[in-house]
Amino acid sequence: MKFGKEFKKQKVPEWIDAYMDYSGLKQILREIMLHKLSRQPPTPLRAIKQKLKLHRTFSGLHAKSRDFVSQGDIEDQVIDVEALPRDGSGHFYRTNFLRQSEEGGEIEEMFFEKLDQELNKVNKFYKDKVEAVMSEAAELNKQMDALIALRIKVDTKNASPDNATAVPLRTSTRTLASDCTDLTIGVDTSNNYQEGELTGGPEVSEVTTANCSSDCKEEENKCEDHSLEILEHVKINNTLETPRSTLKGVFKDSKDDELRFRKEELRKVEGQLRVVFIEFYQKLRLLKNYSFMNLAAFSKIMKKYDKITSTRASRSYMKIVDNSYLGSSDDVTSLLEKVETTFISHFSNSNRKDGMKSLRPKGKKERHGVTFLSGFFSGCSIALLIAVVLRIEARDLMDKKEGASYLVNIFPLYSLFAYAILHMLMYAADIYFWRRYRVNYPFILGFKQGTVLSYREVFLLSTGLAVLALSSFLANLHLDMGSRTEHYRKLTELVPLFSITIVIVIIFCPFDIIYRSSRLFFIKSATHCFCAPLYKVTLPDFLLADNITSQVQAIRSIELYICYYGLGESSQRQSKCHTHGIYNAFYFIVAIVPFWLRFLQCLRRLCEEKDAVHGWNGLKYLLIIIAVLIRTAFELKKGTTWFVLALASSAVAVAMSTYWDIVMDWGLLRRKSKNTYLRDNLVISNKSVYFAAMVLNIVLRVAWMQLVIEFNLHSLQKMAITTIISCLEVFRRGIWNFFRLENEHLNNVGKYRAFKSVPLPFSYNDEETEKDD
Repeated sequence: MKFGKEFKKQKVPEWIDAYMDYSGLKQILREIMLHKLSRQPPTPLRAIKQKLKLHRTFSGLHAKSRDFVSQGDIEDQVIDVEALPRDGSGHFYRTNFLRQSEEGGEIEEMFFEKLDQELNKVNKFYKDKVEAVMSEAAELNKQMDALIALRIKVDTKNASPDNATAVPLRTSTRTLASDCTDLTIGVDTSNNYQEGELTGGPEVSEVTTANCSSDCKEEENKCEDHSLEILEHVKINNTLETPRSTLKGVFKDSKDDELRFRKEELRKVEGQLRVVFIEFYQKLRLLKNYSFMNLAAFSKIMKKYDKITSTRASRSYMKIVDNSYLGSSDDVTSLLEKVETTFISHFSNSNRKDGMKSLRPKGKKERHGVTFLSGFFSGCSIALLIAVVLRIEARDLMDKKEGASYLVNIFPLYSLFAYAILHMLMYAADIYFWRRYRVNYPFILGFKQGTVLSYREVFLLSTGLAVLALSSFLANLHLDMGSRTEHYRKLTELVPLFSITIVIVIIFCPFDIIYRSSRLFFIKSATHCFCAPLYKVTLPDFLLADNITSQVQAIRSIELYICYYGLGESSQRQSKCHTHGIYNAFYFIVAIVPFWLRFLQCLRRLCEEKDAVHGWNGLKYLLIIIAVLIRTAFELKKGTTWFVLALASSAVAVAMSTYWDIVMDWGLLRRKSKNTYLRDNLVISNKSVYFAAMVLNIVLRVAWMQLVIEFNLHSLQKMAITTIISCLEVFRRGIWNFFRLENEHLNNVGKYRAFKSVPLPFSYNDEETEKDD
């Protein structure tokens, strides 16, 4: 692979503007090369042969003369690089091109001006990021101080006579004395516990058991006294991320942030710090890769310049690059080593293999079996769909009254699968286009490395679900319509229940099969959605809640399952369900639950972030709830009054939702944008795609209102129209997902936000902060 493609591939998507503009510099080099070729007169064939003959005859002489010239100061005759002091700290690099008077010299001078701009940009960005991680490292050092002090306190408490039978907290073979000595990130803190720093200092020498055994008792007492001193200034951070912590925060339990020195508390803190260290290590790896790739890019571009201009300017310029902060700083490498040492020692029981596996998880490899099974299931799905259509046509179910009634009753049970399959297919398409346009969706959605599903895997799951649903539907048709199966009618009624039971069992299966990590992630996000506002709202949570709002008909299908098999109406189907008052009540509730959950999430974010935008977003969902309630009432009670109210409320809800989709969620229709009526940054170069998406979103939003209009149609035709409109809403949501994450990605790019913000478990009070200052 060429370096240009590899360089583009290795870029951190959120930092893409901070990398050296390798392609722009290559474009200037092409202009230099074209200029040099254009000013050289064409050489006759006879002159070329004569030059070749002279070259063979005097090759030794020419070689000596070239060596003599190369040993001169030819590079100094081309450029002169100055390192000027910058305001604050660091240097500003400027290159003086010494051959600007020659023909074409202005192009080469422009090349070095551009090169200097890129070097100064990359150097400043790298320095700022390194300073940020160094500051974070100092904070992590204090967190480790508090953690080890807490460990000592808890171990001492559990080692008291009253707790003589307590189970040891740590499986490490180190004693309390060794814990007090081997502190934080590779720094010797045996003499002064609190002065150890992550960012510098000599490496800790290994403390053997023999060295500690002589005065083990004294060290234990010293560690215990020092841990008490540290823990006096430490409190637990209550991040309000769980229902319990949220309720305590609401009722302002002042004791919730106090240390209780329990084993459960210690395990929770260790788990939090483990995640913090993993994220911090990923930051360091990205920074190291950023430095390496940019240094390689400068080297490559200067070699290309030397080759085109037949000079050796790269020597003097690369010396400046190597001496810059980008090329000379080894702070990141040092921190990587220290983080590895600390993580393995304190969070992996000194098991290097397990520690490095957590710090450097392996990426998932594409499997050929996924592609094969996707194609196989796709072919089976198409064949089963054709078989279902032929079966319906053979029995003339669409033309007979009894057949139409049967389809109206049986189809809602299987439409649940159709909505889920369509949503999964749209998600697979979103993943494909996100990857194509380098939208960093794994970071935005919070997926762990090595657990991200590819579009092929999502497509495989959707086609597999399609095979299950269509085969069950075909079996249902065959058993219900067959004369020989009349005695097994009760058994045939359980086929839809059997199918959905298989899906539920697979989703909640605890074994490591069928993408267990992705299933657990989905269950976790779904739990956060349905327990809103008790959980802290993250982007995956409200994105899933937004997608659930497009599956109202699917949720109503679940309600039909409960009616059919819970209320014993499986023989009468839907016509009997509406006679139950409890069913009609839940028919209202189910329609508004997704929007109500989203409304609660907006209220939670409004209270936490104090941003009025979330209040307006909550108002949008409140208007949708009112519209859905009135529409549902109209659907059950009919009447002109309900029709007018339903139409008016739906129109208001659609207008506000459409505006919010395009302006707020997608960030489009900006008046002062350099891209007319779009936004400044776009990942798709073809602007017409955005205008088409806006028009399509408006049309599909308006289509949602068609459910209000009363058509004089048969029940089967009404069901078909409802299903089609619901599928169009799922399709619209798939398009919305792509542009929503694209806008989020561009916001991250604008802020160079490539890391997750992980809350720290400890906080130091004001007295400790003043003491540190």
